[in-house]
Amino acid sequence: MPKFFNRIYHKLGEGRWKNLTYFFPFPDLQPLAIIWIVVTGTLLGVRHLGGLQPLELNAFDLMVQLRPDPGPDPRLLIVEVTERDINTIEKWPLSDRVLAKALAEIARLEPTAIGIDIIRDIPYEPGNAELATQLKNPKVFPITFIGTSKYDRVQPPPNIPDRRVGFNDLYLDPDGIVRRNVISIGDGKKTFYSFPSRLAFAYLDSRKIESKGTKNNEFLVNKIVFSKLRSNSGGYQNIPAQGYQILLNYRSAKNIAETVTITQVLQGKVDPKLVKGKIVLIGVTAPTVKDIFSTPYSATKNGNIPTPGVLIHATATSHILSAVLDGKGLFWYWDEWHEILWIAVWSAVGGCLAWRLEKSLNLIAIAIVACGSLFGFTFFLFMQQGWIPLIAPAMGLLITAGVAVTYKYEQSRQQQGIVMKLLGQQTSPAIANALWKERVHLLESGLLPGQKVTATIILTDLQGFSTISEKLPPEVVMSWLNEYLSAMAQEVQAHQGVINKFTGDGMLAVFGVPIPRTTPEEIAEDARLAVSCALAISSRLPEMNQNWLARGLPVAKMRVGIFTGPVMVGSLGGTTRLEYGVIGDSVNIASRLESCEKHRQEGTCRILIAEETFLHLANKFEVESWGPLPLRGREQKVNVYRILGRKKK
Repeated sequence: MPKFFNRIYHKLGEGRWKNLTYFFPFPDLQPLAIIWIVVTGTLLGVRHLGGLQPLELNAFDLMVQLRPDPGPDPRLLIVEVTERDINTIEKWPLSDRVLAKALAEIARLEPTAIGIDIIRDIPYEPGNAELATQLKNPKVFPITFIGTSKYDRVQPPPNIPDRRVGFNDLYLDPDGIVRRNVISIGDGKKTFYSFPSRLAFAYLDSRKIESKGTKNNEFLVNKIVFSKLRSNSGGYQNIPAQGYQILLNYRSAKNIAETVTITQVLQGKVDPKLVKGKIVLIGVTAPTVKDIFSTPYSATKNGNIPTPGVLIHATATSHILSAVLDGKGLFWYWDEWHEILWIAVWSAVGGCLAWRLEKSLNLIAIAIVACGSLFGFTFFLFMQQGWIPLIAPAMGLLITAGVAVTYKYEQSRQQQGIVMKLLGQQTSPAIANALWKERVHLLESGLLPGQKVTATIILTDLQGFSTISEKLPPEVVMSWLNEYLSAMAQEVQAHQGVINKFTGDGMLAVFGVPIPRTTPEEIAEDARLAVSCALAISSRLPEMNQNWLARGLPVAKMRVGIFTGPVMVGSLGGTTRLEYGVIGDSVNIASRLESCEKHRQEGTCRILIAEETFLHLANKFEVESWGPLPLRGREQKVNVYRILGRKKK
C-alpha cells in the first residue's frame, strides 16, 4: 500500500497530472492529502455498495442496548398466550369460543382498542358465531397478512371494515433483525395500514387527535412529521424502500407494557385499572408457536434470544404514540452530503494524528481517545434520536492513520538508506540510531553539513603489501584482502567507530562522529574505544595468519597509527558523487604515526599513539614510551607511545 501511494505521489511530481501544489500549497502534507483522498474515496465507495451496512447495524443494536430503559408504556396492556395457557386450555389454535370469551371480558373493562395478533381467516369451532359477534365491536382490530405475493396473503375475519384491519407483516433487515416499523403499504389500488398504526390511530382518535395528512409527501399527525426512512438513511445503504417505513425506536427489551395471561383474563382476575382507556394487544408468546423474531436486543451473552411478534407490535404502537403525544421517539438522519463530510473529517483526523505523532504509544493512546470521542458523540446524538454513521468514520480514522503510519515508516526506511549512503560506510547500531535522529539537516540539504569535532583517528597499513601483490594473481589478492578488511570492519563497528574509507590495503576509521562528542568524558571514551579496537584487530591476526598459511596464502603484518584531535567532518564532493569526509591535521598525524619508524616492528601488529591520545587512556593499557620523535612533514617532534596490551586487573 505505501508503494502504491509513492507511485501516485511521484506521478504527480512528474507532471503526468496537474501539480498538486497548485491545489494544495503544503508540499510536506501532499502525501497525506493523497492518502486521505484515496482512503476516504475507497471507504465511501465500499459504503455506497453496502459493504459497511452490517457493521453499522451492529453498532445500532449496541447503542439500542446501552440506552436506559424508560419502563413500560402506561397506555398499553399485553395479553399473552403462554405455553402454560396452551397446556391449561389443552388446545391450539385457541377455539373461537375461547377467543370470544377473552374479548368479551376485556371489552367489559372498557379499553380504548383491542388488537388481536392471532390469525382468524377460517373458523376454529366451537364458537365461531360467538367470535363473529365480538368482532363487531368497533374497538376490536383483527389482523391480516399481506406477504410478498398474492399466494402468501391471509385474509382477515369476514365482514370486518377495512378501517379496523391491520397487517401484521414484519420487515426484516438483511441480517434477519426487525428494526423498521412499516406504517402503511400500497399496491397501487389500495393502501393497507399496519396493525400497530391502526391501534395507535384509534387511541389518538379517542383523544380527539384526528389531524392526519401529508406534508411534502411525508406522513403528518398532529403536526408531527413521520420522516420516511430512505434506503440510505443513517447506517442503511440498500434496504428495500417499499411502503411507508420509519426506523423502529425500541422502548425496552421485554418491559414494554404491563402483561397478563389469557388465563387470567378468562378467569376474570385482571385488575380493571390495567385495561380501562388503554390499548390491549392479544398475542402468542409461547415458543412452540414460533411467532418469534430477532430484535436489536436479541444478541446477548446468553445467546440469540428472540422476541414474540406481539411484543414487537406493542413496541411499534408505543413508538407512534410517544412521537405524537410525548414529542419524542422519531429518528432523524443527516443528508448524504453531511454524512460524506462527517466521514471525510474523521478520516482527516486520523491522518493528521498519524502524521504529527512520532511515538507509537502516543498515537495509540490518542487514537483510542479519538475513537472514544467519536462513539461518545454518536451515542449522544442517538440518545436524541439521531442516527448517524459510526463505523464508516471510525474506519476512516483508523485506516487513514494506519496507512499514514505505514507510509511514514516506508519513507523513513528509504530516507535512512539515503542517510547511510551519504555517510558512505557501515556504522555501529548506536551510531546509526544517533545519526538517524539528526537526519533533518541531511535530508533538507542532501548532505551532511561540515562541523568541527574532536575525534580519535585510526589509520592502518599492511607491511609489504606491494611485494604480496606482485607475487599473487589479482583475484587471489582481492579475496585475501577482503577477508582482512572484513575482520577490521567488524571490530570497528563493534567498538562504535565509523569506517571512513579503505585505502587499498589500509583503513581510515574515526571514533566520535558523526554525532559530535562534546564532553571530556565522551572524548576520552572514544580514545579508549579506538585503542581497544586496534588491540582486538591485533588479537585476530595470528588466527587469520594460521588459516592463510594453511591455504597457501601470505601472512599479514600491520601497523596502526592512532591520534586524538580536532577534525572537520561532513559531506565532500559534488552532485554526482558524495562521500563522508574527515579533514584535518589530526588525520595527517595518525598517518605519520602509522608509517613512523617502520623498521621497529617486532610482532604481527604495531600500534602507535601520540600523547594526545595517551592522556585519555586513564592508565587502562600497557604502553611503551618511544619518546619525542620527528614525523615526516612536521617541524615539531611528537611524543610517541606503543600500545602493548590492556592492563590486567
